[in-house]
Parts: sequence; structure tokens; C-alpha cells
Amino acid sequence: MENLTQSANPTLEFKNVCYKYPGSEKETLKDISFTLKPGKTTAIIGGTGSGKSTILNLIPRLQDPTSGEILIDNNNIRDYTLKSLRDEISFTPQKAILFQGTVKSNMLIGKADATDSEIENALNLAQVDFIDSIEDEVTQEASNFSGGQKQRLSIARSIIGKHSFYLFDDCFSALDMNTEAIVKNNLSGLAEDSSILIVSQRISTIKDADEIIVMDAGNIIDKGTHDELKQSCDIYHE
Repeated sequence: MENLTQSANPTLEFKNVCYKYPGSEKETLKDISFTLKPGKTTAIIGGTGSGKSTILNLIPRLQDPTSGEILIDNNNIRDYTLKSLRDEISFTPQKAILFQGTVKSNMLIGKADATDSEIENALNLAQVDFIDSIEDEVTQEASNFSGGQKQRLSIARSIIGKHSFYLFDDCFSALDMNTEAIVKNNLSGLAEDSSILIVSQRISTIKDADEIIVMDAGNIIDKGTHDELKQSCDIYHE
């Protein structure tokens, strides 16, 4: 096992990746190939059960492919220690998980040595405009915040540190369209030398991506920009 040293602008490639849950005869993912490039935003869209979240889970090795390879700069991610791999990855899950304490203590999970100004900057980028200070209380299960507020806090925590790959799993779903547009515009600054991968069921969330991957029943059925897919892909057009 070797440490994944942060190279300048790494790429991540899925190469003919298949995945089957243990004990299942049916493949959840079939022959998935695409590349995340630095400076680019890639999006995955598809219905429930199409395999979108499974793709995200494979990147930090929450699961491993049944066949095929996932490569960072042409090296298989299995060859790296889990810690060094996961240090390169920021993963914002669909369900925002916050812990009892303060806003600040939750943000420090994203970057343990973050300064107050770094925390406030991340909160501003994620449109966390509903707190009085970073010392505000977070109750058990963050029950003192709404679904959309939890998502914005979760996004702020995930962008506070510097990572090569930012993965967002349908974590804008509780935001209104206006807030979502502002947050996504703010996040575009992350993509200067990192890669962004957004999974969503909403076209509005992903239509500005450099490449959109359309999934159906574990297969990639088309790739392209929003304008290209409107013309070429019936499922996307619907």
C-alpha cells in the first residue's frame, strides 16, 4: 500500500467498472467508463435505482468494483492506503449528518485546523445566512435546523478543506432554486484545479455541468452537455 500524494491536478477514471451487491445475481452497474478531469464539473442524472449513488460510493472505496478499475492518474485506487485516498475526496451525502455541538465543532470535522475566518468563508459560500455566529448550538440530529439548512451546513463542511475531488450526492434537493443557483455558482471556484462530481435527479442542478452522464438501470445510456442531450437523448429530454 502506498500513500496517495497530492499531485497537481489529478484525474480519476472509471474503466469498464461493474458492480454487483453480494448475493445478488443482477449487476447494479454495468461497464461504466468516464473520467473526472481537474477544472471540470461532471454530473450524473438518472431515476431512483439507476446506480448513481453506487458510483459515488466506489470512489472512496465504501464498496469495491466487482470488475473493472478505478484509477487516479493511471494508478488503481486499491493500491493506495484508505486514509490517503479519502484525504483527497470530499463527499457530501444526500442525507445531511450533523452532530450535537456547535456550528463551529461541526465545521472542524471538515478541516480540524480551520480558522474562524475559513469557517465563515465556507458558510458564506454555502449560503448559511440563518445563524448568528459559528458558536450557535446544533442540537441532537440538528433538529433546530430545517432540511435545506442542514444541507447548506453539510455543504459548507465539505468544502472547507482542500481536496482533489468533490462529490455531491443529491445534496441540493431541499434547497429552493434561487439558493441552489447561488450555492452552485459559488462552488464553481472549487473547480479551478479540482474535479466536481454532482449526482442529482433534478435537471436544474446539473444543466451547467461540463459533461452530463445519463444513467438507466445501471448503464450509461448517453453523455454530453445539456444542449446536446436535449437533442440526442429521449430519457433526458423527458
